[in-house]
Amino acid sequence: MTVLTIETQGPGLYEFTDRLHDLARGDGVMTVFVRHTSCSLLIQENADPDVQRDLKAFFDRLVPPSDAPPMRWITHTSEGPDDMPAHIKAAMLPVSLSIPVLSGRLALGTWQGVYLFEHRTRPHRREVAVAFTSTAA
Repeated sequence: MTVLTIETQGPGLYEFTDRLHDLARGDGVMTVFVRHTSCSLLIQENADPDVQRDLKAFFDRLVPPSDAPPMRWITHTSEGPDDMPAHIKAAMLPVSLSIPVLSGRLALGTWQGVYLFEHRTRPHRREVAVAFTSTAA
């Protein structure tokens, strides 16, 4: 198993597909797991940056900060107005991914990339555990 560190600078999608390509060998399945409760993982389009901006904007509208009027019901506010909404977003989105590997290459589609989706407003050092299971006999 390998643990990757991904430095974030606030909310948004951080692509790390190339780092996963470096870990792929032969045929098998790569499992990717983020070791935090306020960010998530996504396989998403990596051709047009508007896709990432629109996804972030959608989730920000869906789950605004806890100091926004519609979110006054939130009681966990000790870590700031972005914390509980980050946990909610992470509960809605995947925190682990399984990616097929064929001949040492991630079997992603043409426009797909693997992203850490940071939901907190301040910078973080995120850890992503990566395990590869070979299907070779």
